[in-house]
Amino acid sequence: MPAGTYRISRRFRFAAAHRLSGLPDGHKCRRVHGHTWTVRVTVVARDLVDPGWVVDFAALTPLGRYLDDNVDHRDLTEVLPVSPTAEHLAAWVADWCHRHLEPGRGWWLESVVVDEGGDSTVEFRPDREPAR
Repeated sequence: MPAGTYRISRRFRFAAAHRLSGLPDGHKCRRVHGHTWTVRVTVVARDLVDPGWVVDFAALTPLGRYLDDNVDHRDLTEVLPVSPTAEHLAAWVADWCHRHLEPGRGWWLESVVVDEGGDSTVEFRPDREPAR
């Protein structure tokens, strides 16, 4: 097999509202509005483990449960500790993944992509060394 890295991704969807304070009067994002958000988490490995995968996709299921329990059909303004932009949401999800998923088995979090449900996406790539 050629040398390289493997990337797998899992998507999670939820509906949530937010508003961005500090914007000029009349800016549509200053008002409460909602999106059907998609969060895509990508993990990377240099080597595969038995039975020949990066990690069982089920290892990422806790993130889906967390999103369902904490952000689905909620106001992100009340959930995130910072302004609920897509950028902050992506970093917040990455932080949760680093604290709650099981890296160290040869895979690491490469990126979190947040899609607001239209043509706009944000990608956050944490500055962390891969687990070995």
